[in-house]
Amino acid sequence: MQVQETLQDLSNKINAQPQGIAGLHAVYHFVLSGEEAGTYEVVFANNQADYTMGVTREAGCKLELSDKDFIKLIEGRLNPTVAFVTGKLKISGEMGLSFKLQTILHHYQSRN
Repeated sequence: MQVQETLQDLSNKINAQPQGIAGLHAVYHFVLSGEEAGTYEVVFANNQADYTMGVTREAGCKLELSDKDFIKLIEGRLNPTVAFVTGKLKISGEMGLSFKLQTILHHYQSRN
């Protein structure tokens, strides 16, 4: 449940102050391994963030990593560039969206 709690916390922060995602329309799939394995979908649309377990739409960007590394990524304790280079993080789809995600996460990590 820690993955879902982390996603809920992030969604709450974004939805409370959506300026960090203003105008963004994107779908991300996080394919996680580990105890909380599964695919988690995050949708940014209409200045809101929403997540679901499972796939409901085609993703513009897919990220594959462990559930523990996912939590570290969201909390700002895992450098996405280092994770990608070392193989902890695999990215497919639009690379520009992965960079946008990094910007979004950084924006909301500084707003504990």
